[in-house]
Amino acid sequence: MIEYQEDVSLFHLKSRDFSYILQVLDEGYVVHRYFGKKIKRFSPDNKITYQDRAFSPNPTSQDRTFSLDTLALEYSSNGLGDFRTATIEVRNAKGTALDLRYQGHRIFKGKKELADLPASFGSEDQVETLEVDLYDQLTDVTVTLSYSLFEETNFLARSALIQTGQQPIQLEKALSLTLDLPHKDFTIHSLTGRYGYEKEWTQTPLTQGKYSVASIRGASSHSRTPFIALADPATTEDQGDIYSAQLVYSGNFTAFAETTAIHTSRLGIGINDEHFSWQLEAHSQFQTPEALLTFTDQGFTGLTRDNQSFARQHIARGKWAQKERPILINNWEATYFHFTEDKILELAQSAKEAGIELFVLDDGWFGKRNSDTCSLGDWVENRDKLPSGLAGLGKKINDLGLDFGLWFEPEMVSEDSDLYRAHPDWAIQISGRGHTYSREQLVLDLSKQEVCDYLIEAVSTVLESAPISYVKWDMNRNITNIPEHQANHEKHEFYHRYILGLYRVLEELNRRFPDILFESCAGGGGRNDLGMLYYMPQAWASDNTDAIGRLSIQEGTGLIFPAISVGSHVSAVPNHQTGRVTPLATRGNVAMLGNLGYELDLHALPERKLDEIAQQVETYKSIRRTVQFGDYYRLKKTDNTYAYTYVNDDKSQVVFTFVKVLSQPEAPLIQVKLKGLDAEARYYSKELGASFYGDELMNIGITIPPVQKDYYSVQYIFHKQ
Repeated sequence: MIEYQEDVSLFHLKSRDFSYILQVLDEGYVVHRYFGKKIKRFSPDNKITYQDRAFSPNPTSQDRTFSLDTLALEYSSNGLGDFRTATIEVRNAKGTALDLRYQGHRIFKGKKELADLPASFGSEDQVETLEVDLYDQLTDVTVTLSYSLFEETNFLARSALIQTGQQPIQLEKALSLTLDLPHKDFTIHSLTGRYGYEKEWTQTPLTQGKYSVASIRGASSHSRTPFIALADPATTEDQGDIYSAQLVYSGNFTAFAETTAIHTSRLGIGINDEHFSWQLEAHSQFQTPEALLTFTDQGFTGLTRDNQSFARQHIARGKWAQKERPILINNWEATYFHFTEDKILELAQSAKEAGIELFVLDDGWFGKRNSDTCSLGDWVENRDKLPSGLAGLGKKINDLGLDFGLWFEPEMVSEDSDLYRAHPDWAIQISGRGHTYSREQLVLDLSKQEVCDYLIEAVSTVLESAPISYVKWDMNRNITNIPEHQANHEKHEFYHRYILGLYRVLEELNRRFPDILFESCAGGGGRNDLGMLYYMPQAWASDNTDAIGRLSIQEGTGLIFPAISVGSHVSAVPNHQTGRVTPLATRGNVAMLGNLGYELDLHALPERKLDEIAQQVETYKSIRRTVQFGDYYRLKKTDNTYAYTYVNDDKSQVVFTFVKVLSQPEAPLIQVKLKGLDAEARYYSKELGASFYGDELMNIGITIPPVQKDYYSVQYIFHKQ
């Protein structure tokens, strides 16, 4: 609900659990008054306290207590007294300063789409929007702030539309939001990492100064995620105040938190202004990506629940958003590039016998692709490997009772390819300078319309040629060698134009192929963000398929993303990324925490291992809906143990998973308390052969068997009786 108190020019946005309040001051500045636990009303007597602060400049000489440097501004700029990190920066003949003041507002049901960008969506019954116009008279610039309130799912979507009037400007910075908070007592939470170790949950105290996570790789990256949270230092899984911001965007970004000398804080998120600028001619506009704000006082469990629910309901789109995902097998780690049609069919037959539902043919099916040194861009089937072609192979796999999926890496090109020989200028490059290589491949210039048109048609031709129900869209290097001038725009527009080109391609492919399940991948989690989730409702979380390595990766991923979006596979041992040997049971239990899949040569396994895999598949089918759509709880955790539950909507099924990393001598017994159950109900576990009451499981818990084995795990499934 959005309420407007006209007598004091105050807007009160009320979600299920929080209130967000902003106000227009008599001077015309729009300021932030409150964000936190929901309140019924805000008194007109609750006025801002002003104070004369040394070295905080004043807009007028008559009042030394009023300064932009200390106001909680909704959208700020530098140059007129605010020395904190700005939300927007411009440059034109009048200089670099903006004096943005209230000009008008609108409140309406529903929300508008963002031109050429992914964004949250909802019906008029689910979302209400406030738009506030800010205007700078000297430069004739208008900034429209959009606040879309999703009342029941506890989110506020924010973005800004910058419009010029009679004068052109150079936009040097355009964040999606900044949020000013009245104190500094926070711990910053972010998701960092590296290739093969994505989404590491990182915590650091907020002190005077600035903390930021950012990417300039042309993608959100393995090492950074467009997410930041400020939490009360005493916050636990179940209680404590948390403010968080995410960005629905897949390119260069920045997310920061800073504390001032007077112990106020500013949080911000948006396009990274490093390597960014945008020329706005007269009467033109620039739309920022959308940022998502939420607040909870229910700790990290509350934040996780809200994040996952919102992503499922208001980011992921299309047929597959609310549909159970198939159990798949991918041939990559079984064959790499070296396969034949007969070998693929052999793998598919073994997969069918195990109960698997989808076969995915990975890299190596096109051009002359027998290694990673050639043929990217030549999306034509290799008849030497596949005599029946994709159409024939797909039909044979369908005849076995499996769906058929295919791997692509459309954004890339190999120098040794027909595409590069025909269009060398389509690769991103600096004229007169040699290429920079990564994995011996180059990046296609998606800022060019003709390149995007080619990709749309090339991929469409393949998808129309065979019975393909799933696409894995990979991206295995970052962008370098940005040209100084690209068509009619400057170098620093390039990264954003690339992402807009990518989004155009993905939007058109979604329109043409609404029945295909698209999974995003970037060497694993190198571009796993809400922007990609909007187009592809599933993501390959990491190339690291080691069960122990996957625990922290999937735990960090789960802070934002629901299990239904997380690809998680059982692979061979020794693991191809870590060399670790883990039991098949543990590999299965960890993979079942996401979208279960397999990535190994089933045909080479002994019969008893195939039987175990078939049992895993059967088990997952019985719990799939609970895992993919249920509530997720992190339980007792140490450096050596992990435990989780998934609980379905009516609390009739509970899936409990425990993993111990290393065995220890004379270790104490481990007791784990479950969460989210019906306290009054009685639950039965077939694995334990026993029944327990819900409150018993939540307050006393389960004792883990004291088994002396490394990488030991258990999975217990409880059904309400």
